[in-house]
Parts: sequence; structure tokens; C-alpha cells
Amino acid sequence: MSRAEAAADAAAGTATPPRPVRLSWTLGLFRSEAVIVFRRWRTLALFAVLAAVPILIGIAVKIESSGGGSVDGGRGGGPAFITQVTNNGLFLVFTSLAVTLPIFLPMAIGVVAGDSIAGEASSGTLRYLLVAPAGRTRLLLAKYVSVLAFCLAATLVVAACALLVGALLFPLGAVTLLSGTTVPFSEGLLRALLIAVAVAASLVGIAALGLFVSTLTNSGIAAMATTIGLLITVQIVDTIPQLQAVQPYLFTHYWLSFADILRDPVYWDDLRSNLILQAVYAVVFGSAAWARFTTRDITV
Repeated sequence: MSRAEAAADAAAGTATPPRPVRLSWTLGLFRSEAVIVFRRWRTLALFAVLAAVPILIGIAVKIESSGGGSVDGGRGGGPAFITQVTNNGLFLVFTSLAVTLPIFLPMAIGVVAGDSIAGEASSGTLRYLLVAPAGRTRLLLAKYVSVLAFCLAATLVVAACALLVGALLFPLGAVTLLSGTTVPFSEGLLRALLIAVAVAASLVGIAALGLFVSTLTNSGIAAMATTIGLLITVQIVDTIPQLQAVQPYLFTHYWLSFADILRDPVYWDDLRSNLILQAVYAVVFGSAAWARFTTRDITV
């Protein structure tokens, strides 16, 4: 249809409505963003670092326990579940997730989320992405979904590597839960999977925060540094006794609630509070990111 015909139709009130973007094109956008995230060398390096954590923990525990000594030197300290690793390699999964959740996993998410929009702007590709009929809202959603996919993948990398190392270095068998109940290995493996999903869900808030920060600047490095800085600040606030009034509202506060999955019956209170809190952060900072991104002048 020519411009003259379109103008005539508009004057007559019969203008052809714009065709909606096809579902296949939308799914292609999500797939494209996910491929971009997972093919970057930086992402592969983050996966390698995360995979190295359970390997180092497993080797350290094996060396220390090979001489007949206790894993924690008899002091009762060390990461959660580490004293159980020598009895059951499946506990290396729980130990590795407990070690990586406060530091390694959220920092990795901060790098990916912080770079999601700002990285495109700093490289000069953001305005070309907006030329496509995606729309800013759909593009922002695709970016966030790709970050969430990285959250799940990063958590599963830690869990899978820990399970493999645990199986190679230690015996596997029935699992004694924190409540004292013994369950078959198959149920313990299922609980390990649920814990990995719970840990990934715990990262939804920091992912939304990083996405929002990424819309505020054209520098990917600045966005990543700011997100990680905010993460460290929140973790410090969460440890100060005088700030107990605000701690239940911090996205890090219920991170270690995944341990309640290892109880029989499962304690759902803190797990539920964690999921609700992460959802609130996702809505608040996701909305803030949308408001900023859809009204922002894209000049680069």
C-alpha cells in the first residue's frame, strides 16, 4: 500500500491496523538474547570460576580427611554441611551452594545483569537493536529473561559439578536430613535439585536490581561495579545487629533458607518469605527499569 493510499484510508477512517509482531519473532528475540549471553567469553569464564569452587572444596576436604583428622579441625566451624561431606558426597552440593550463594553467584549475576543494557550502549549496538520491531519493553523483558536463565544455569553448574566431584571422591548413599530423618539417595537427589532451584530463585532480586542500574548509564563497567557495590553494602547491613528492623526487607536476608528443604517436614516459612521478597524486588526494580528505559534518549 502506497503512502497516498494509506493517507486516504486514514482520512476515511478505514486505516489498516498495524500487524502484531509474530510470536515466532518474539521467541526468536528471547533466544537471540540468551545465545548472546551464554556465548560470551566472560560468561564462560564465570561458569569456570563457579565450577572451580566445588572442585576446590572437595579436594580440600579429601586431603584433610585422608589422614583421619576432622574436616573442620575439631573447631565446629567451616561452611554449612561440610562436616557431612566425607560421609556422603551429596552434601558437597549443599556445601558448595552455601559457599557460592553469598559471594560468587550474586557477583556473577551482577556482572551479567549490570552489563545487559549498559554494555549494549557502550558498544554502540543498543540503538541498532531498537531499530528492529521489538519495542523497548519487549527488548528489556528479553534481557531480563536471559539474565534469569543465567541465574538458573550458574546455579546448576555449581550443583552438577559438586555432585560429580562428590561422587568421585566420597561415598554416596542415604541422606540424613537436618531433622535426623534418613531418606533414600533418590529423595536426597530430588531435594538437592529443589535446593538448586531455590538458590536460583534467590537471585531474582539482584538480577532486577542489576537490570535497573544498567538502564541508568552507558558504561557497562560502571553498571557492573555499582551492582556489586550495592550487593556488598546490603550484605554488610544485613549483619549489623542495630539494623535488625530493616534486615527482613533486604533481598539477601533469606538466602540461606534453602537449608530448610533438608528438614522433614520442610519448613516453608522462610522459603516462602524469600520467594515473596524476591518477587517484590523483581516488580519494583523491574518497573523502575522499564520506566527509565522506555523514556530514555538513546543516543549511542
